[in-house]
Amino acid sequence: MAASMAGTCRYVSLHGSFILQRRTRLYLTLKSKFHCTSPAHNGLLFTLNKRGILKNSFPEDAAQDRLPRLLQSGAQTVYCGFDPTADSLHVGNLLAIIGLLHFRSAGHHVLAVLGGATAQIGDPSGKTSERERMSAEVVEENTRSIRESIQRIFTNHEVHFQDNSKKLGTVNVLNNLHWYKDWSVVGFLSEAGRHLRMGTMLSRHSVQTRLKSPDGMSLTEFTYQMFQAYDFHHLNQIYGCKIQLGGSDQLGNLMSGHEYIHKVSGEEVYGLTLPLVTSTVGDKLGKTAGNAVWLNRNKTSPFELYQFLVRQPDAIVKHYLKLFTFLPLAEVERVMEQQREDPEKRLAHKRLAAEVTKLVHGKEGLESAKRCTNALYHSSVQALEEMSDEELQELFREAPFHELLLEPGTTVIDACRSINAIPEGPRGYQMVLAGAVSINHMCADKPEQVLIPKLHILSNGLSLLKVGKKNFYIIKWLSL
Repeated sequence: MAASMAGTCRYVSLHGSFILQRRTRLYLTLKSKFHCTSPAHNGLLFTLNKRGILKNSFPEDAAQDRLPRLLQSGAQTVYCGFDPTADSLHVGNLLAIIGLLHFRSAGHHVLAVLGGATAQIGDPSGKTSERERMSAEVVEENTRSIRESIQRIFTNHEVHFQDNSKKLGTVNVLNNLHWYKDWSVVGFLSEAGRHLRMGTMLSRHSVQTRLKSPDGMSLTEFTYQMFQAYDFHHLNQIYGCKIQLGGSDQLGNLMSGHEYIHKVSGEEVYGLTLPLVTSTVGDKLGKTAGNAVWLNRNKTSPFELYQFLVRQPDAIVKHYLKLFTFLPLAEVERVMEQQREDPEKRLAHKRLAAEVTKLVHGKEGLESAKRCTNALYHSSVQALEEMSDEELQELFREAPFHELLLEPGTTVIDACRSINAIPEGPRGYQMVLAGAVSINHMCADKPEQVLIPKLHILSNGLSLLKVGKKNFYIIKWLSL
């Protein structure tokens, strides 16, 4: 099979029109055969396909019979890789984690593999130019941060979403640097390089695209697929892993892993790809206008994640409920029916936001997002009082944070001037008189008014001061 697959790949590279037909047929094969194959009809793959989580399978006929039967024969091991090219994953990466969570919920064992080694190589898939080289120290720190994030999400899923009557599979978060750090260049090329063919590697879509670009492709990037192929082989040998999940742009790398393992051991392994999740205008989800929505709280707060999801267009919300939540499909339909009955309440959007925020940040994160929402959009003083310093700073990320000593007789104008919120002299005084200043959502138009506890100063010792429409200041009052 490996030889015939290599031949097929060479044919694909020479016949541009055929590649589109072949990939289209591959998708149709996946979609239709989950519906017509009896062993898979009520199985995991059928469910994932109905939710839109799966796109392609490799080999093409795997979806018809062999892979469903393998999954039904007992607990299998599935892996997905994440290169730590930043210190946090973004919301577009969440679908891959959700894919692993579905497999784990079905009793299969999952491996989340962090590319501590491969991040230093650089995956050319979907890239128009080579990534800037990352130091080992930066990659190590990114790996630590992403490991914590993935473990948090798996824990949140187990605590808040898992049916206790079902037995969960195991989960391991690994770093591929651990099995590469002791290899020499000569040793690795001698071991791994002999099992891959140049013609096949050159035929990959990611390689062809980059070779035709003005900057071309470095040898470092070209070898990336060899490393990913060896990852799959290593995991197959050590953990018995037979299934790899990856984004739709990873199909070539999945094929390389299949070819490698088949040549080395003859064992049958499989690849499943996930769709690239985009907005209604074709932007990558979470990367609209270059502003990524991250999964780590220090980069994107629970409130910001919640609001990002609440603001999704009506046309996409049902699709996202199926992809990013664990609601049964019947429940998704019920939520959408409620949405149609009263669109202005945006119940589907709020349910999407709540489910995803709870998965990423836990119940506490969801409650924080709701407090921030009430404080900002519903002028809730109670919500402000319940907020921590951290939440206030997350909510008003650009707002200056000041700690002031609360002296007896401190007035509104004193507070404003102490933090340079208004101009000095008569002009600032007139701004207060004109009603340009509010404290804790209440107009503070009396400059000489002494600050009153529980009115101007909340029970948590905080004051939210606003000048004009958009200039916020947070004051933490310190007692004498």
